[in-house]
Amino acid sequence: MQDWEKDEIVIVDRARGNYLYDVQGRKYLDGVSSLWVTLHGHCHPYLNRALRRQLQKLDHSTLLGLSNTPAIELAARLLEIAPRGLGKVFYSDSGSTAMEIALKIAYQYWRQDKNKKYRAKQKFLTLSGAYHGDTIGSVSLGGVAMFHALYKPLLFKTIQIPTPYRHYGNEPDLSAAVAELEKAFKKHQQELAALVLEPLVQGAAGIYTAPAGYLAAARRLCTKYNVLLICDEVAVGFGRTGTMFACEQEKVSPDIMAVAKGLSGGYLPLAATLTTDKIYDNFKGQYESQRTFYHGHTYTGNPLACAAALASLDLFRREKTLDKVRQNISLLAEGLRRFETIPQVKSVRQCGLIAALELPDYAYRDKIGYRICLQARRRGLLVRPLENNIVILPPLSIQPRELSWLLAVLYQSIQEVVGLATPSDQ
Repeated sequence: MQDWEKDEIVIVDRARGNYLYDVQGRKYLDGVSSLWVTLHGHCHPYLNRALRRQLQKLDHSTLLGLSNTPAIELAARLLEIAPRGLGKVFYSDSGSTAMEIALKIAYQYWRQDKNKKYRAKQKFLTLSGAYHGDTIGSVSLGGVAMFHALYKPLLFKTIQIPTPYRHYGNEPDLSAAVAELEKAFKKHQQELAALVLEPLVQGAAGIYTAPAGYLAAARRLCTKYNVLLICDEVAVGFGRTGTMFACEQEKVSPDIMAVAKGLSGGYLPLAATLTTDKIYDNFKGQYESQRTFYHGHTYTGNPLACAAALASLDLFRREKTLDKVRQNISLLAEGLRRFETIPQVKSVRQCGLIAALELPDYAYRDKIGYRICLQARRRGLLVRPLENNIVILPPLSIQPRELSWLLAVLYQSIQEVVGLATPSDQ
């Protein structure tokens, strides 16, 4: 907060396309998609029209005991594009709430076992380096000390194993990672409700990337040991990895999947937790059985947010968004090679249109990531650090020339901060 008060704050006044403009009229390329949510650019005319149309019909109506047209239509659309086997949708308003819902559903699912055989399955298997949100339940599932350690007395205990996802100093071995996972399943099978993981990449940890095949192996082991698989697609869903959902890349269908961030195209808070019909059916019963899921949020299934999400899904088809994303993924991979020539950049990681540059040899007090991002901001680029990692996560709509400019500015900013260049260097 001291730095926040001391440094000049960018006050955003308006936006258009992939750019934000502050109150002084200065222009910034949105290099973090306004925290991983903007897909098609800001103030997209098609999305704006969809919201205006919905505003003329219905602003909000509770989903507790009722429903509304956009929420129903969006649920149907989500199930059309989701991994096969997911059959029901539960709405909320953020990634954290989507994950809270996922863990409560998984817990209650086993507690309501009619044969009482599996009621002891009450614990969750998690990975170190995981991040699933900032509310207490989702923090309990997490494993990033910087975000979670302080709140340990408030959290429920999980069974945590070391992450096999790649970061600096760690080149993952798939067979060893799978063996470690199965070891945990064998030891805790009778008490495990679910395995919780971020498919392909751990985002907030610093863009740690999974060894190819790990997700598919996790699915097989969950099935083998009768443990639910919860996939947190909050950060990686809706095209970020090159497919609509990251699970698709290893042909995995989770039992429960959480989505948020880009769901509404970056317009309004909206999240969803998807489950299989088998899980849903477990919550059916006579009225007096109270097998219902006692959970709900005031703005659950908000019609405006759902209308924006429907329009966003339209744009994926109309603008061939995924085709453009795949082209940009290749351009990003090519452009990142240049950063390997900077001695201080010890690790370059990429998963789809998500990347991180790590400078691990600096102490926390050096604020190296913060300083690099500040330098980039002075040049008109908005990016964010995760400790000593610089994260690149532009809107899916970024143009090739804009992506090239982003990388050039970031390269120059790193060189200036680490002392390899002066601001006048070109």
